[in-house]
Amino acid sequence: MNTMKKQEPVSRLYVIGVLVANISGVLSRVSGMFTRRGFNIDSLTVGETESSGFSRITIAFHGDEDIKERIIRQLDKLHDVREVEVMEQNETVTRELLLIKVRNTAEYRQDIMSAVEIFRSKIVDYTASAVICELTGETSKIDAFIDLMKPFEILEMCRTGIVALERGENCLKTVR
Repeated sequence: MNTMKKQEPVSRLYVIGVLVANISGVLSRVSGMFTRRGFNIDSLTVGETESSGFSRITIAFHGDEDIKERIIRQLDKLHDVREVEVMEQNETVTRELLLIKVRNTAEYRQDIMSAVEIFRSKIVDYTASAVICELTGETSKIDAFIDLMKPFEILEMCRTGIVALERGENCLKTVR
C-alpha cells in the first residue's frame, strides 16, 4: 500500500505587469482571456503610462507555477499586448488605495481619529454622521485598517486593487 500523498501545487499570489496598446477593446480581450481559461483575477488596475500610446495593466491572481506560466503564454499571444512581466515580490513596490466611509458618532469619534493617525490615513470628508478616510499602502495594511473600522460601522468602501512598479531601473519597456 502506497502511503505517499500526492503533493498539491502551491498556490500563491502573483502580480504581473502587462503593457498594452492604448486602444479600445484591449482590456476586454485581456480580461476575456482569463474568463475563457477559467482563471480568476483577484485585482486588476489599468491606466495610461508615461507614453500616451500605451496602457499598463496590473493583474493580481492566485495560482501555482503552472497557472502563472499558462497565463503569461496566453497574454503574450494577444495582438495588442507588448510586454508581460511577473513582478517579483522582493523586487517590487506595491500599493493600493482605499476610500472608506465610517459612521461618525460622538461615542467612537476619538477611536476613529486615533486609528486614522496610527495608520497615517487621511480624512477627506467629514460630516456629523460620517467620515471618509483615504489610505494608501500594501494590501495587508489596507486589510488591517478595514478590520479596525468594522466595529464603527463601515457604510461604504472602495479600493483600487494593486498597482506595482519594479524597484530600480527595471521597467516594462515600450516597443517604439
